[in-house]
Amino acid sequence: MKLHHKAAAAAVAAALALSACSTAGGASGDAESGPTINVNGFSVMEAANEPVFEDFNATAEGEGVGFETSYGASGDQSRAVVAGADADVVHYSLEGDVTRLVDEGLVAEDWKDNETNGIATSSVVVFVVRSGNPEGIETWDDLVEEGVEIITPNPGSSGSARWNILAAWAHVTGNGGTPQEAEEYMTELLGNTIALPGSAREATTAFTDGSGDVLLSYENEAILAKQSGADVDYIVPDDTLLIENPAAVTTEAGPEAEAFLEFMTGPEAQADYASAGFRPVVDGVEIPEVEGANDPSDPFPTPETLFTVDEDFNGWGEAADKYFGDGEEGNPLGIITRLQQETGKVGEE
Repeated sequence: MKLHHKAAAAAVAAALALSACSTAGGASGDAESGPTINVNGFSVMEAANEPVFEDFNATAEGEGVGFETSYGASGDQSRAVVAGADADVVHYSLEGDVTRLVDEGLVAEDWKDNETNGIATSSVVVFVVRSGNPEGIETWDDLVEEGVEIITPNPGSSGSARWNILAAWAHVTGNGGTPQEAEEYMTELLGNTIALPGSAREATTAFTDGSGDVLLSYENEAILAKQSGADVDYIVPDDTLLIENPAAVTTEAGPEAEAFLEFMTGPEAQADYASAGFRPVVDGVEIPEVEGANDPSDPFPTPETLFTVDEDFNGWGEAADKYFGDGEEGNPLGIITRLQQETGKVGEE
């Protein structure tokens, strides 16, 4: 029998919905007394960014700076900027969502020429399960057992989904399996998938509302759900994929945006992001106890095997089309896109 915990789920959904609202004027800055930075980001950054805004406002560079924000599915956000949405700093799930802006002349080609290679936040793919893990889900192979109900975002719109899918693929090929065996595994995984919401935040809300046995998600999103009161646990599998989220300034952004981008990857902001469940991308960060982590005093355990897109998939420049190409305008149909079509699991965009 599935565990749904409707009352608790309603409270969690309200908390997550509140964190997904756009903000204006910054957390502590006054937009009328200084410049405004338009931050355009992927859905799970809303709650994590608030203390970063506050701490930036407390610096000499950030005094009086206001913030206008927009959050949503990573690919949708990037396409909106191409279509004319305001953005000074962009922070997305996938590198390709930034390079789309480079191709349009909206972000400089050298955006990765910094200490973190353009990465502002990082995490790993985890399994979010019901409290007490009643289905006993511990490994990737458990996900394809008969009757297991999976929720993961739709890779057609969500960057989070693509990390999840490549983590599952790497579990097979990274442990000696063939590409054909990986396709067979992915077909089974998609067969067990009962919902493909449009973004990582929507997927979390669907799970905390009571749907499914397991949610494929970022570690930080699992921690946020627990911080928000969700009656869930999460499992860091023995082998998983490193998630690296890029950020950049747009070509028309002012110097305050450049200063904020630099601040985002400094030790103070990285400690703020760690409190929200993100793994630091630079050394020298004083990691606080992280509420909601499996072990708050040691919140970021190192998996036995940590795959990366660069080393195991030859980078997003190759992986995006190979696995997620849409087959339109002369582009190849990606392996995962084809499997979604074959299984009828095309999700919600």
